[in-house]
Amino acid sequence: MRSGSFISDHQQYRSPVPPESHAHFAIDTVVEDLQGARISPPKSFSPFNGVPSKDEPPRIVEGLSHDFSHPNCAPPRGTASQRIVATLMYKTRSSNAGRSPRLDSASSSNIPANFAPTTNPDKFPLEPPSSDESESLDNIYGSYVSPMCITSFLHLMSSFPLPHGVTEATSSHRCLDDPEHPLVVELTLAPAPAPDYLSLVDLRKHELIYRFEREWNVDVILQADTLWRRHPRLVVFDMDSTLITQEVIDLIAATITDPPDLAAKVADITHRAMLGEIEFDAAFKERVALLKGLPVTIFDQLKPVLDVTKGVPQLLKAFKKLGIKTAVLSGGFLPLTSWLAHELGIDYAHANEVVVNDAGQLTGEVLGRIVGKERKEELLLEIAEKEGVPLQQVIAVGDGANDLLMLGTAGLGVAWNAKPLVQMEASARLNGDSLLDLLYLLGFMREEIDMLTT
Repeated sequence: MRSGSFISDHQQYRSPVPPESHAHFAIDTVVEDLQGARISPPKSFSPFNGVPSKDEPPRIVEGLSHDFSHPNCAPPRGTASQRIVATLMYKTRSSNAGRSPRLDSASSSNIPANFAPTTNPDKFPLEPPSSDESESLDNIYGSYVSPMCITSFLHLMSSFPLPHGVTEATSSHRCLDDPEHPLVVELTLAPAPAPDYLSLVDLRKHELIYRFEREWNVDVILQADTLWRRHPRLVVFDMDSTLITQEVIDLIAATITDPPDLAAKVADITHRAMLGEIEFDAAFKERVALLKGLPVTIFDQLKPVLDVTKGVPQLLKAFKKLGIKTAVLSGGFLPLTSWLAHELGIDYAHANEVVVNDAGQLTGEVLGRIVGKERKEELLLEIAEKEGVPLQQVIAVGDGANDLLMLGTAGLGVAWNAKPLVQMEASARLNGDSLLDLLYLLGFMREEIDMLTT
């Protein structure tokens, strides 16, 4: 069961099998066992015609092992595929200062594949550092999704039981950006672990997955390999700390000098609400009340200050080309939300409408229902119904506790640099610098992303 590099050569991993089964031996094992012996095939070989028979052993065609259980083969007629897709995304944020972002440049690592430790201790020390990253194996094997990282993940997945009647699992992988030092790798595994033992929802929260992410400094996004994963039709965003990097109500409070402690009071309420410690609706009313007497022109003053999250304009441009509808559902203020949606070309915009008196000042009250977690879910359902989009083809992106219902209702809920509670509950999480990384979850490769954004 040995090979030079089965990950690189065959793009495939097989779970270990007992030696006595004599199945899928690597070529070097066969040669060593048969040294000095005359090799006589038990039967004549026939040319490969594209469809191997059940009685034939797997054939090697262009470096890829093909058989009926391979994830790139269609399942038999009348049966449903049970594949899952795991997207491994190397973390390149502040905890990895100096490491290249996924969509800006290729990894600068010069570690040969499958080699560790490196001979360049200046960049990658022979021993893991004594900081908080002391458990990160990427410090040894390279600051990218290395072959050893992929092998470790596949070994982890092989520890989960297979569905009843299935004796073998197979997998394949694709490097979605840099083929030599990839920062994003997509793996297809067939079949998924036995659903009666471990559902996909529970698998995402499994302690072994969490440990793997910490050890290799990656995010693991697990999805069912269905048609809907590759063809969404509606993407819904939160605004504050998602489409933009700030919290609007904190920006408003920061511009007020009287009373001097107003900004601190508002920021504290915002922080507790995002952590889920207090209900968002009550927290929003409390914060708006603190803004009583402000001129409504404060919203116009803030428009130039809004900092759009990196990658958002390009992402929305890609969605337009793909015919995907977009919406922003914000717990902030409608004047800013509507303006931002118009600037970015977003199709729908919903947020809170504040009451303004005849003097053009905020009264500290909100008109109508507050756009909290329940209202966001309702709006998502309303927009999906209006556009005729099944929920399986809806993606929701947010960062706070008030986004959880929206994330859970959509076919794919993505926690973007989110609070711990949201990271745990969402079906996917991204912790990068550019929201353009969302396209990787749809299976797009780097060159395809470039085509969509230029």
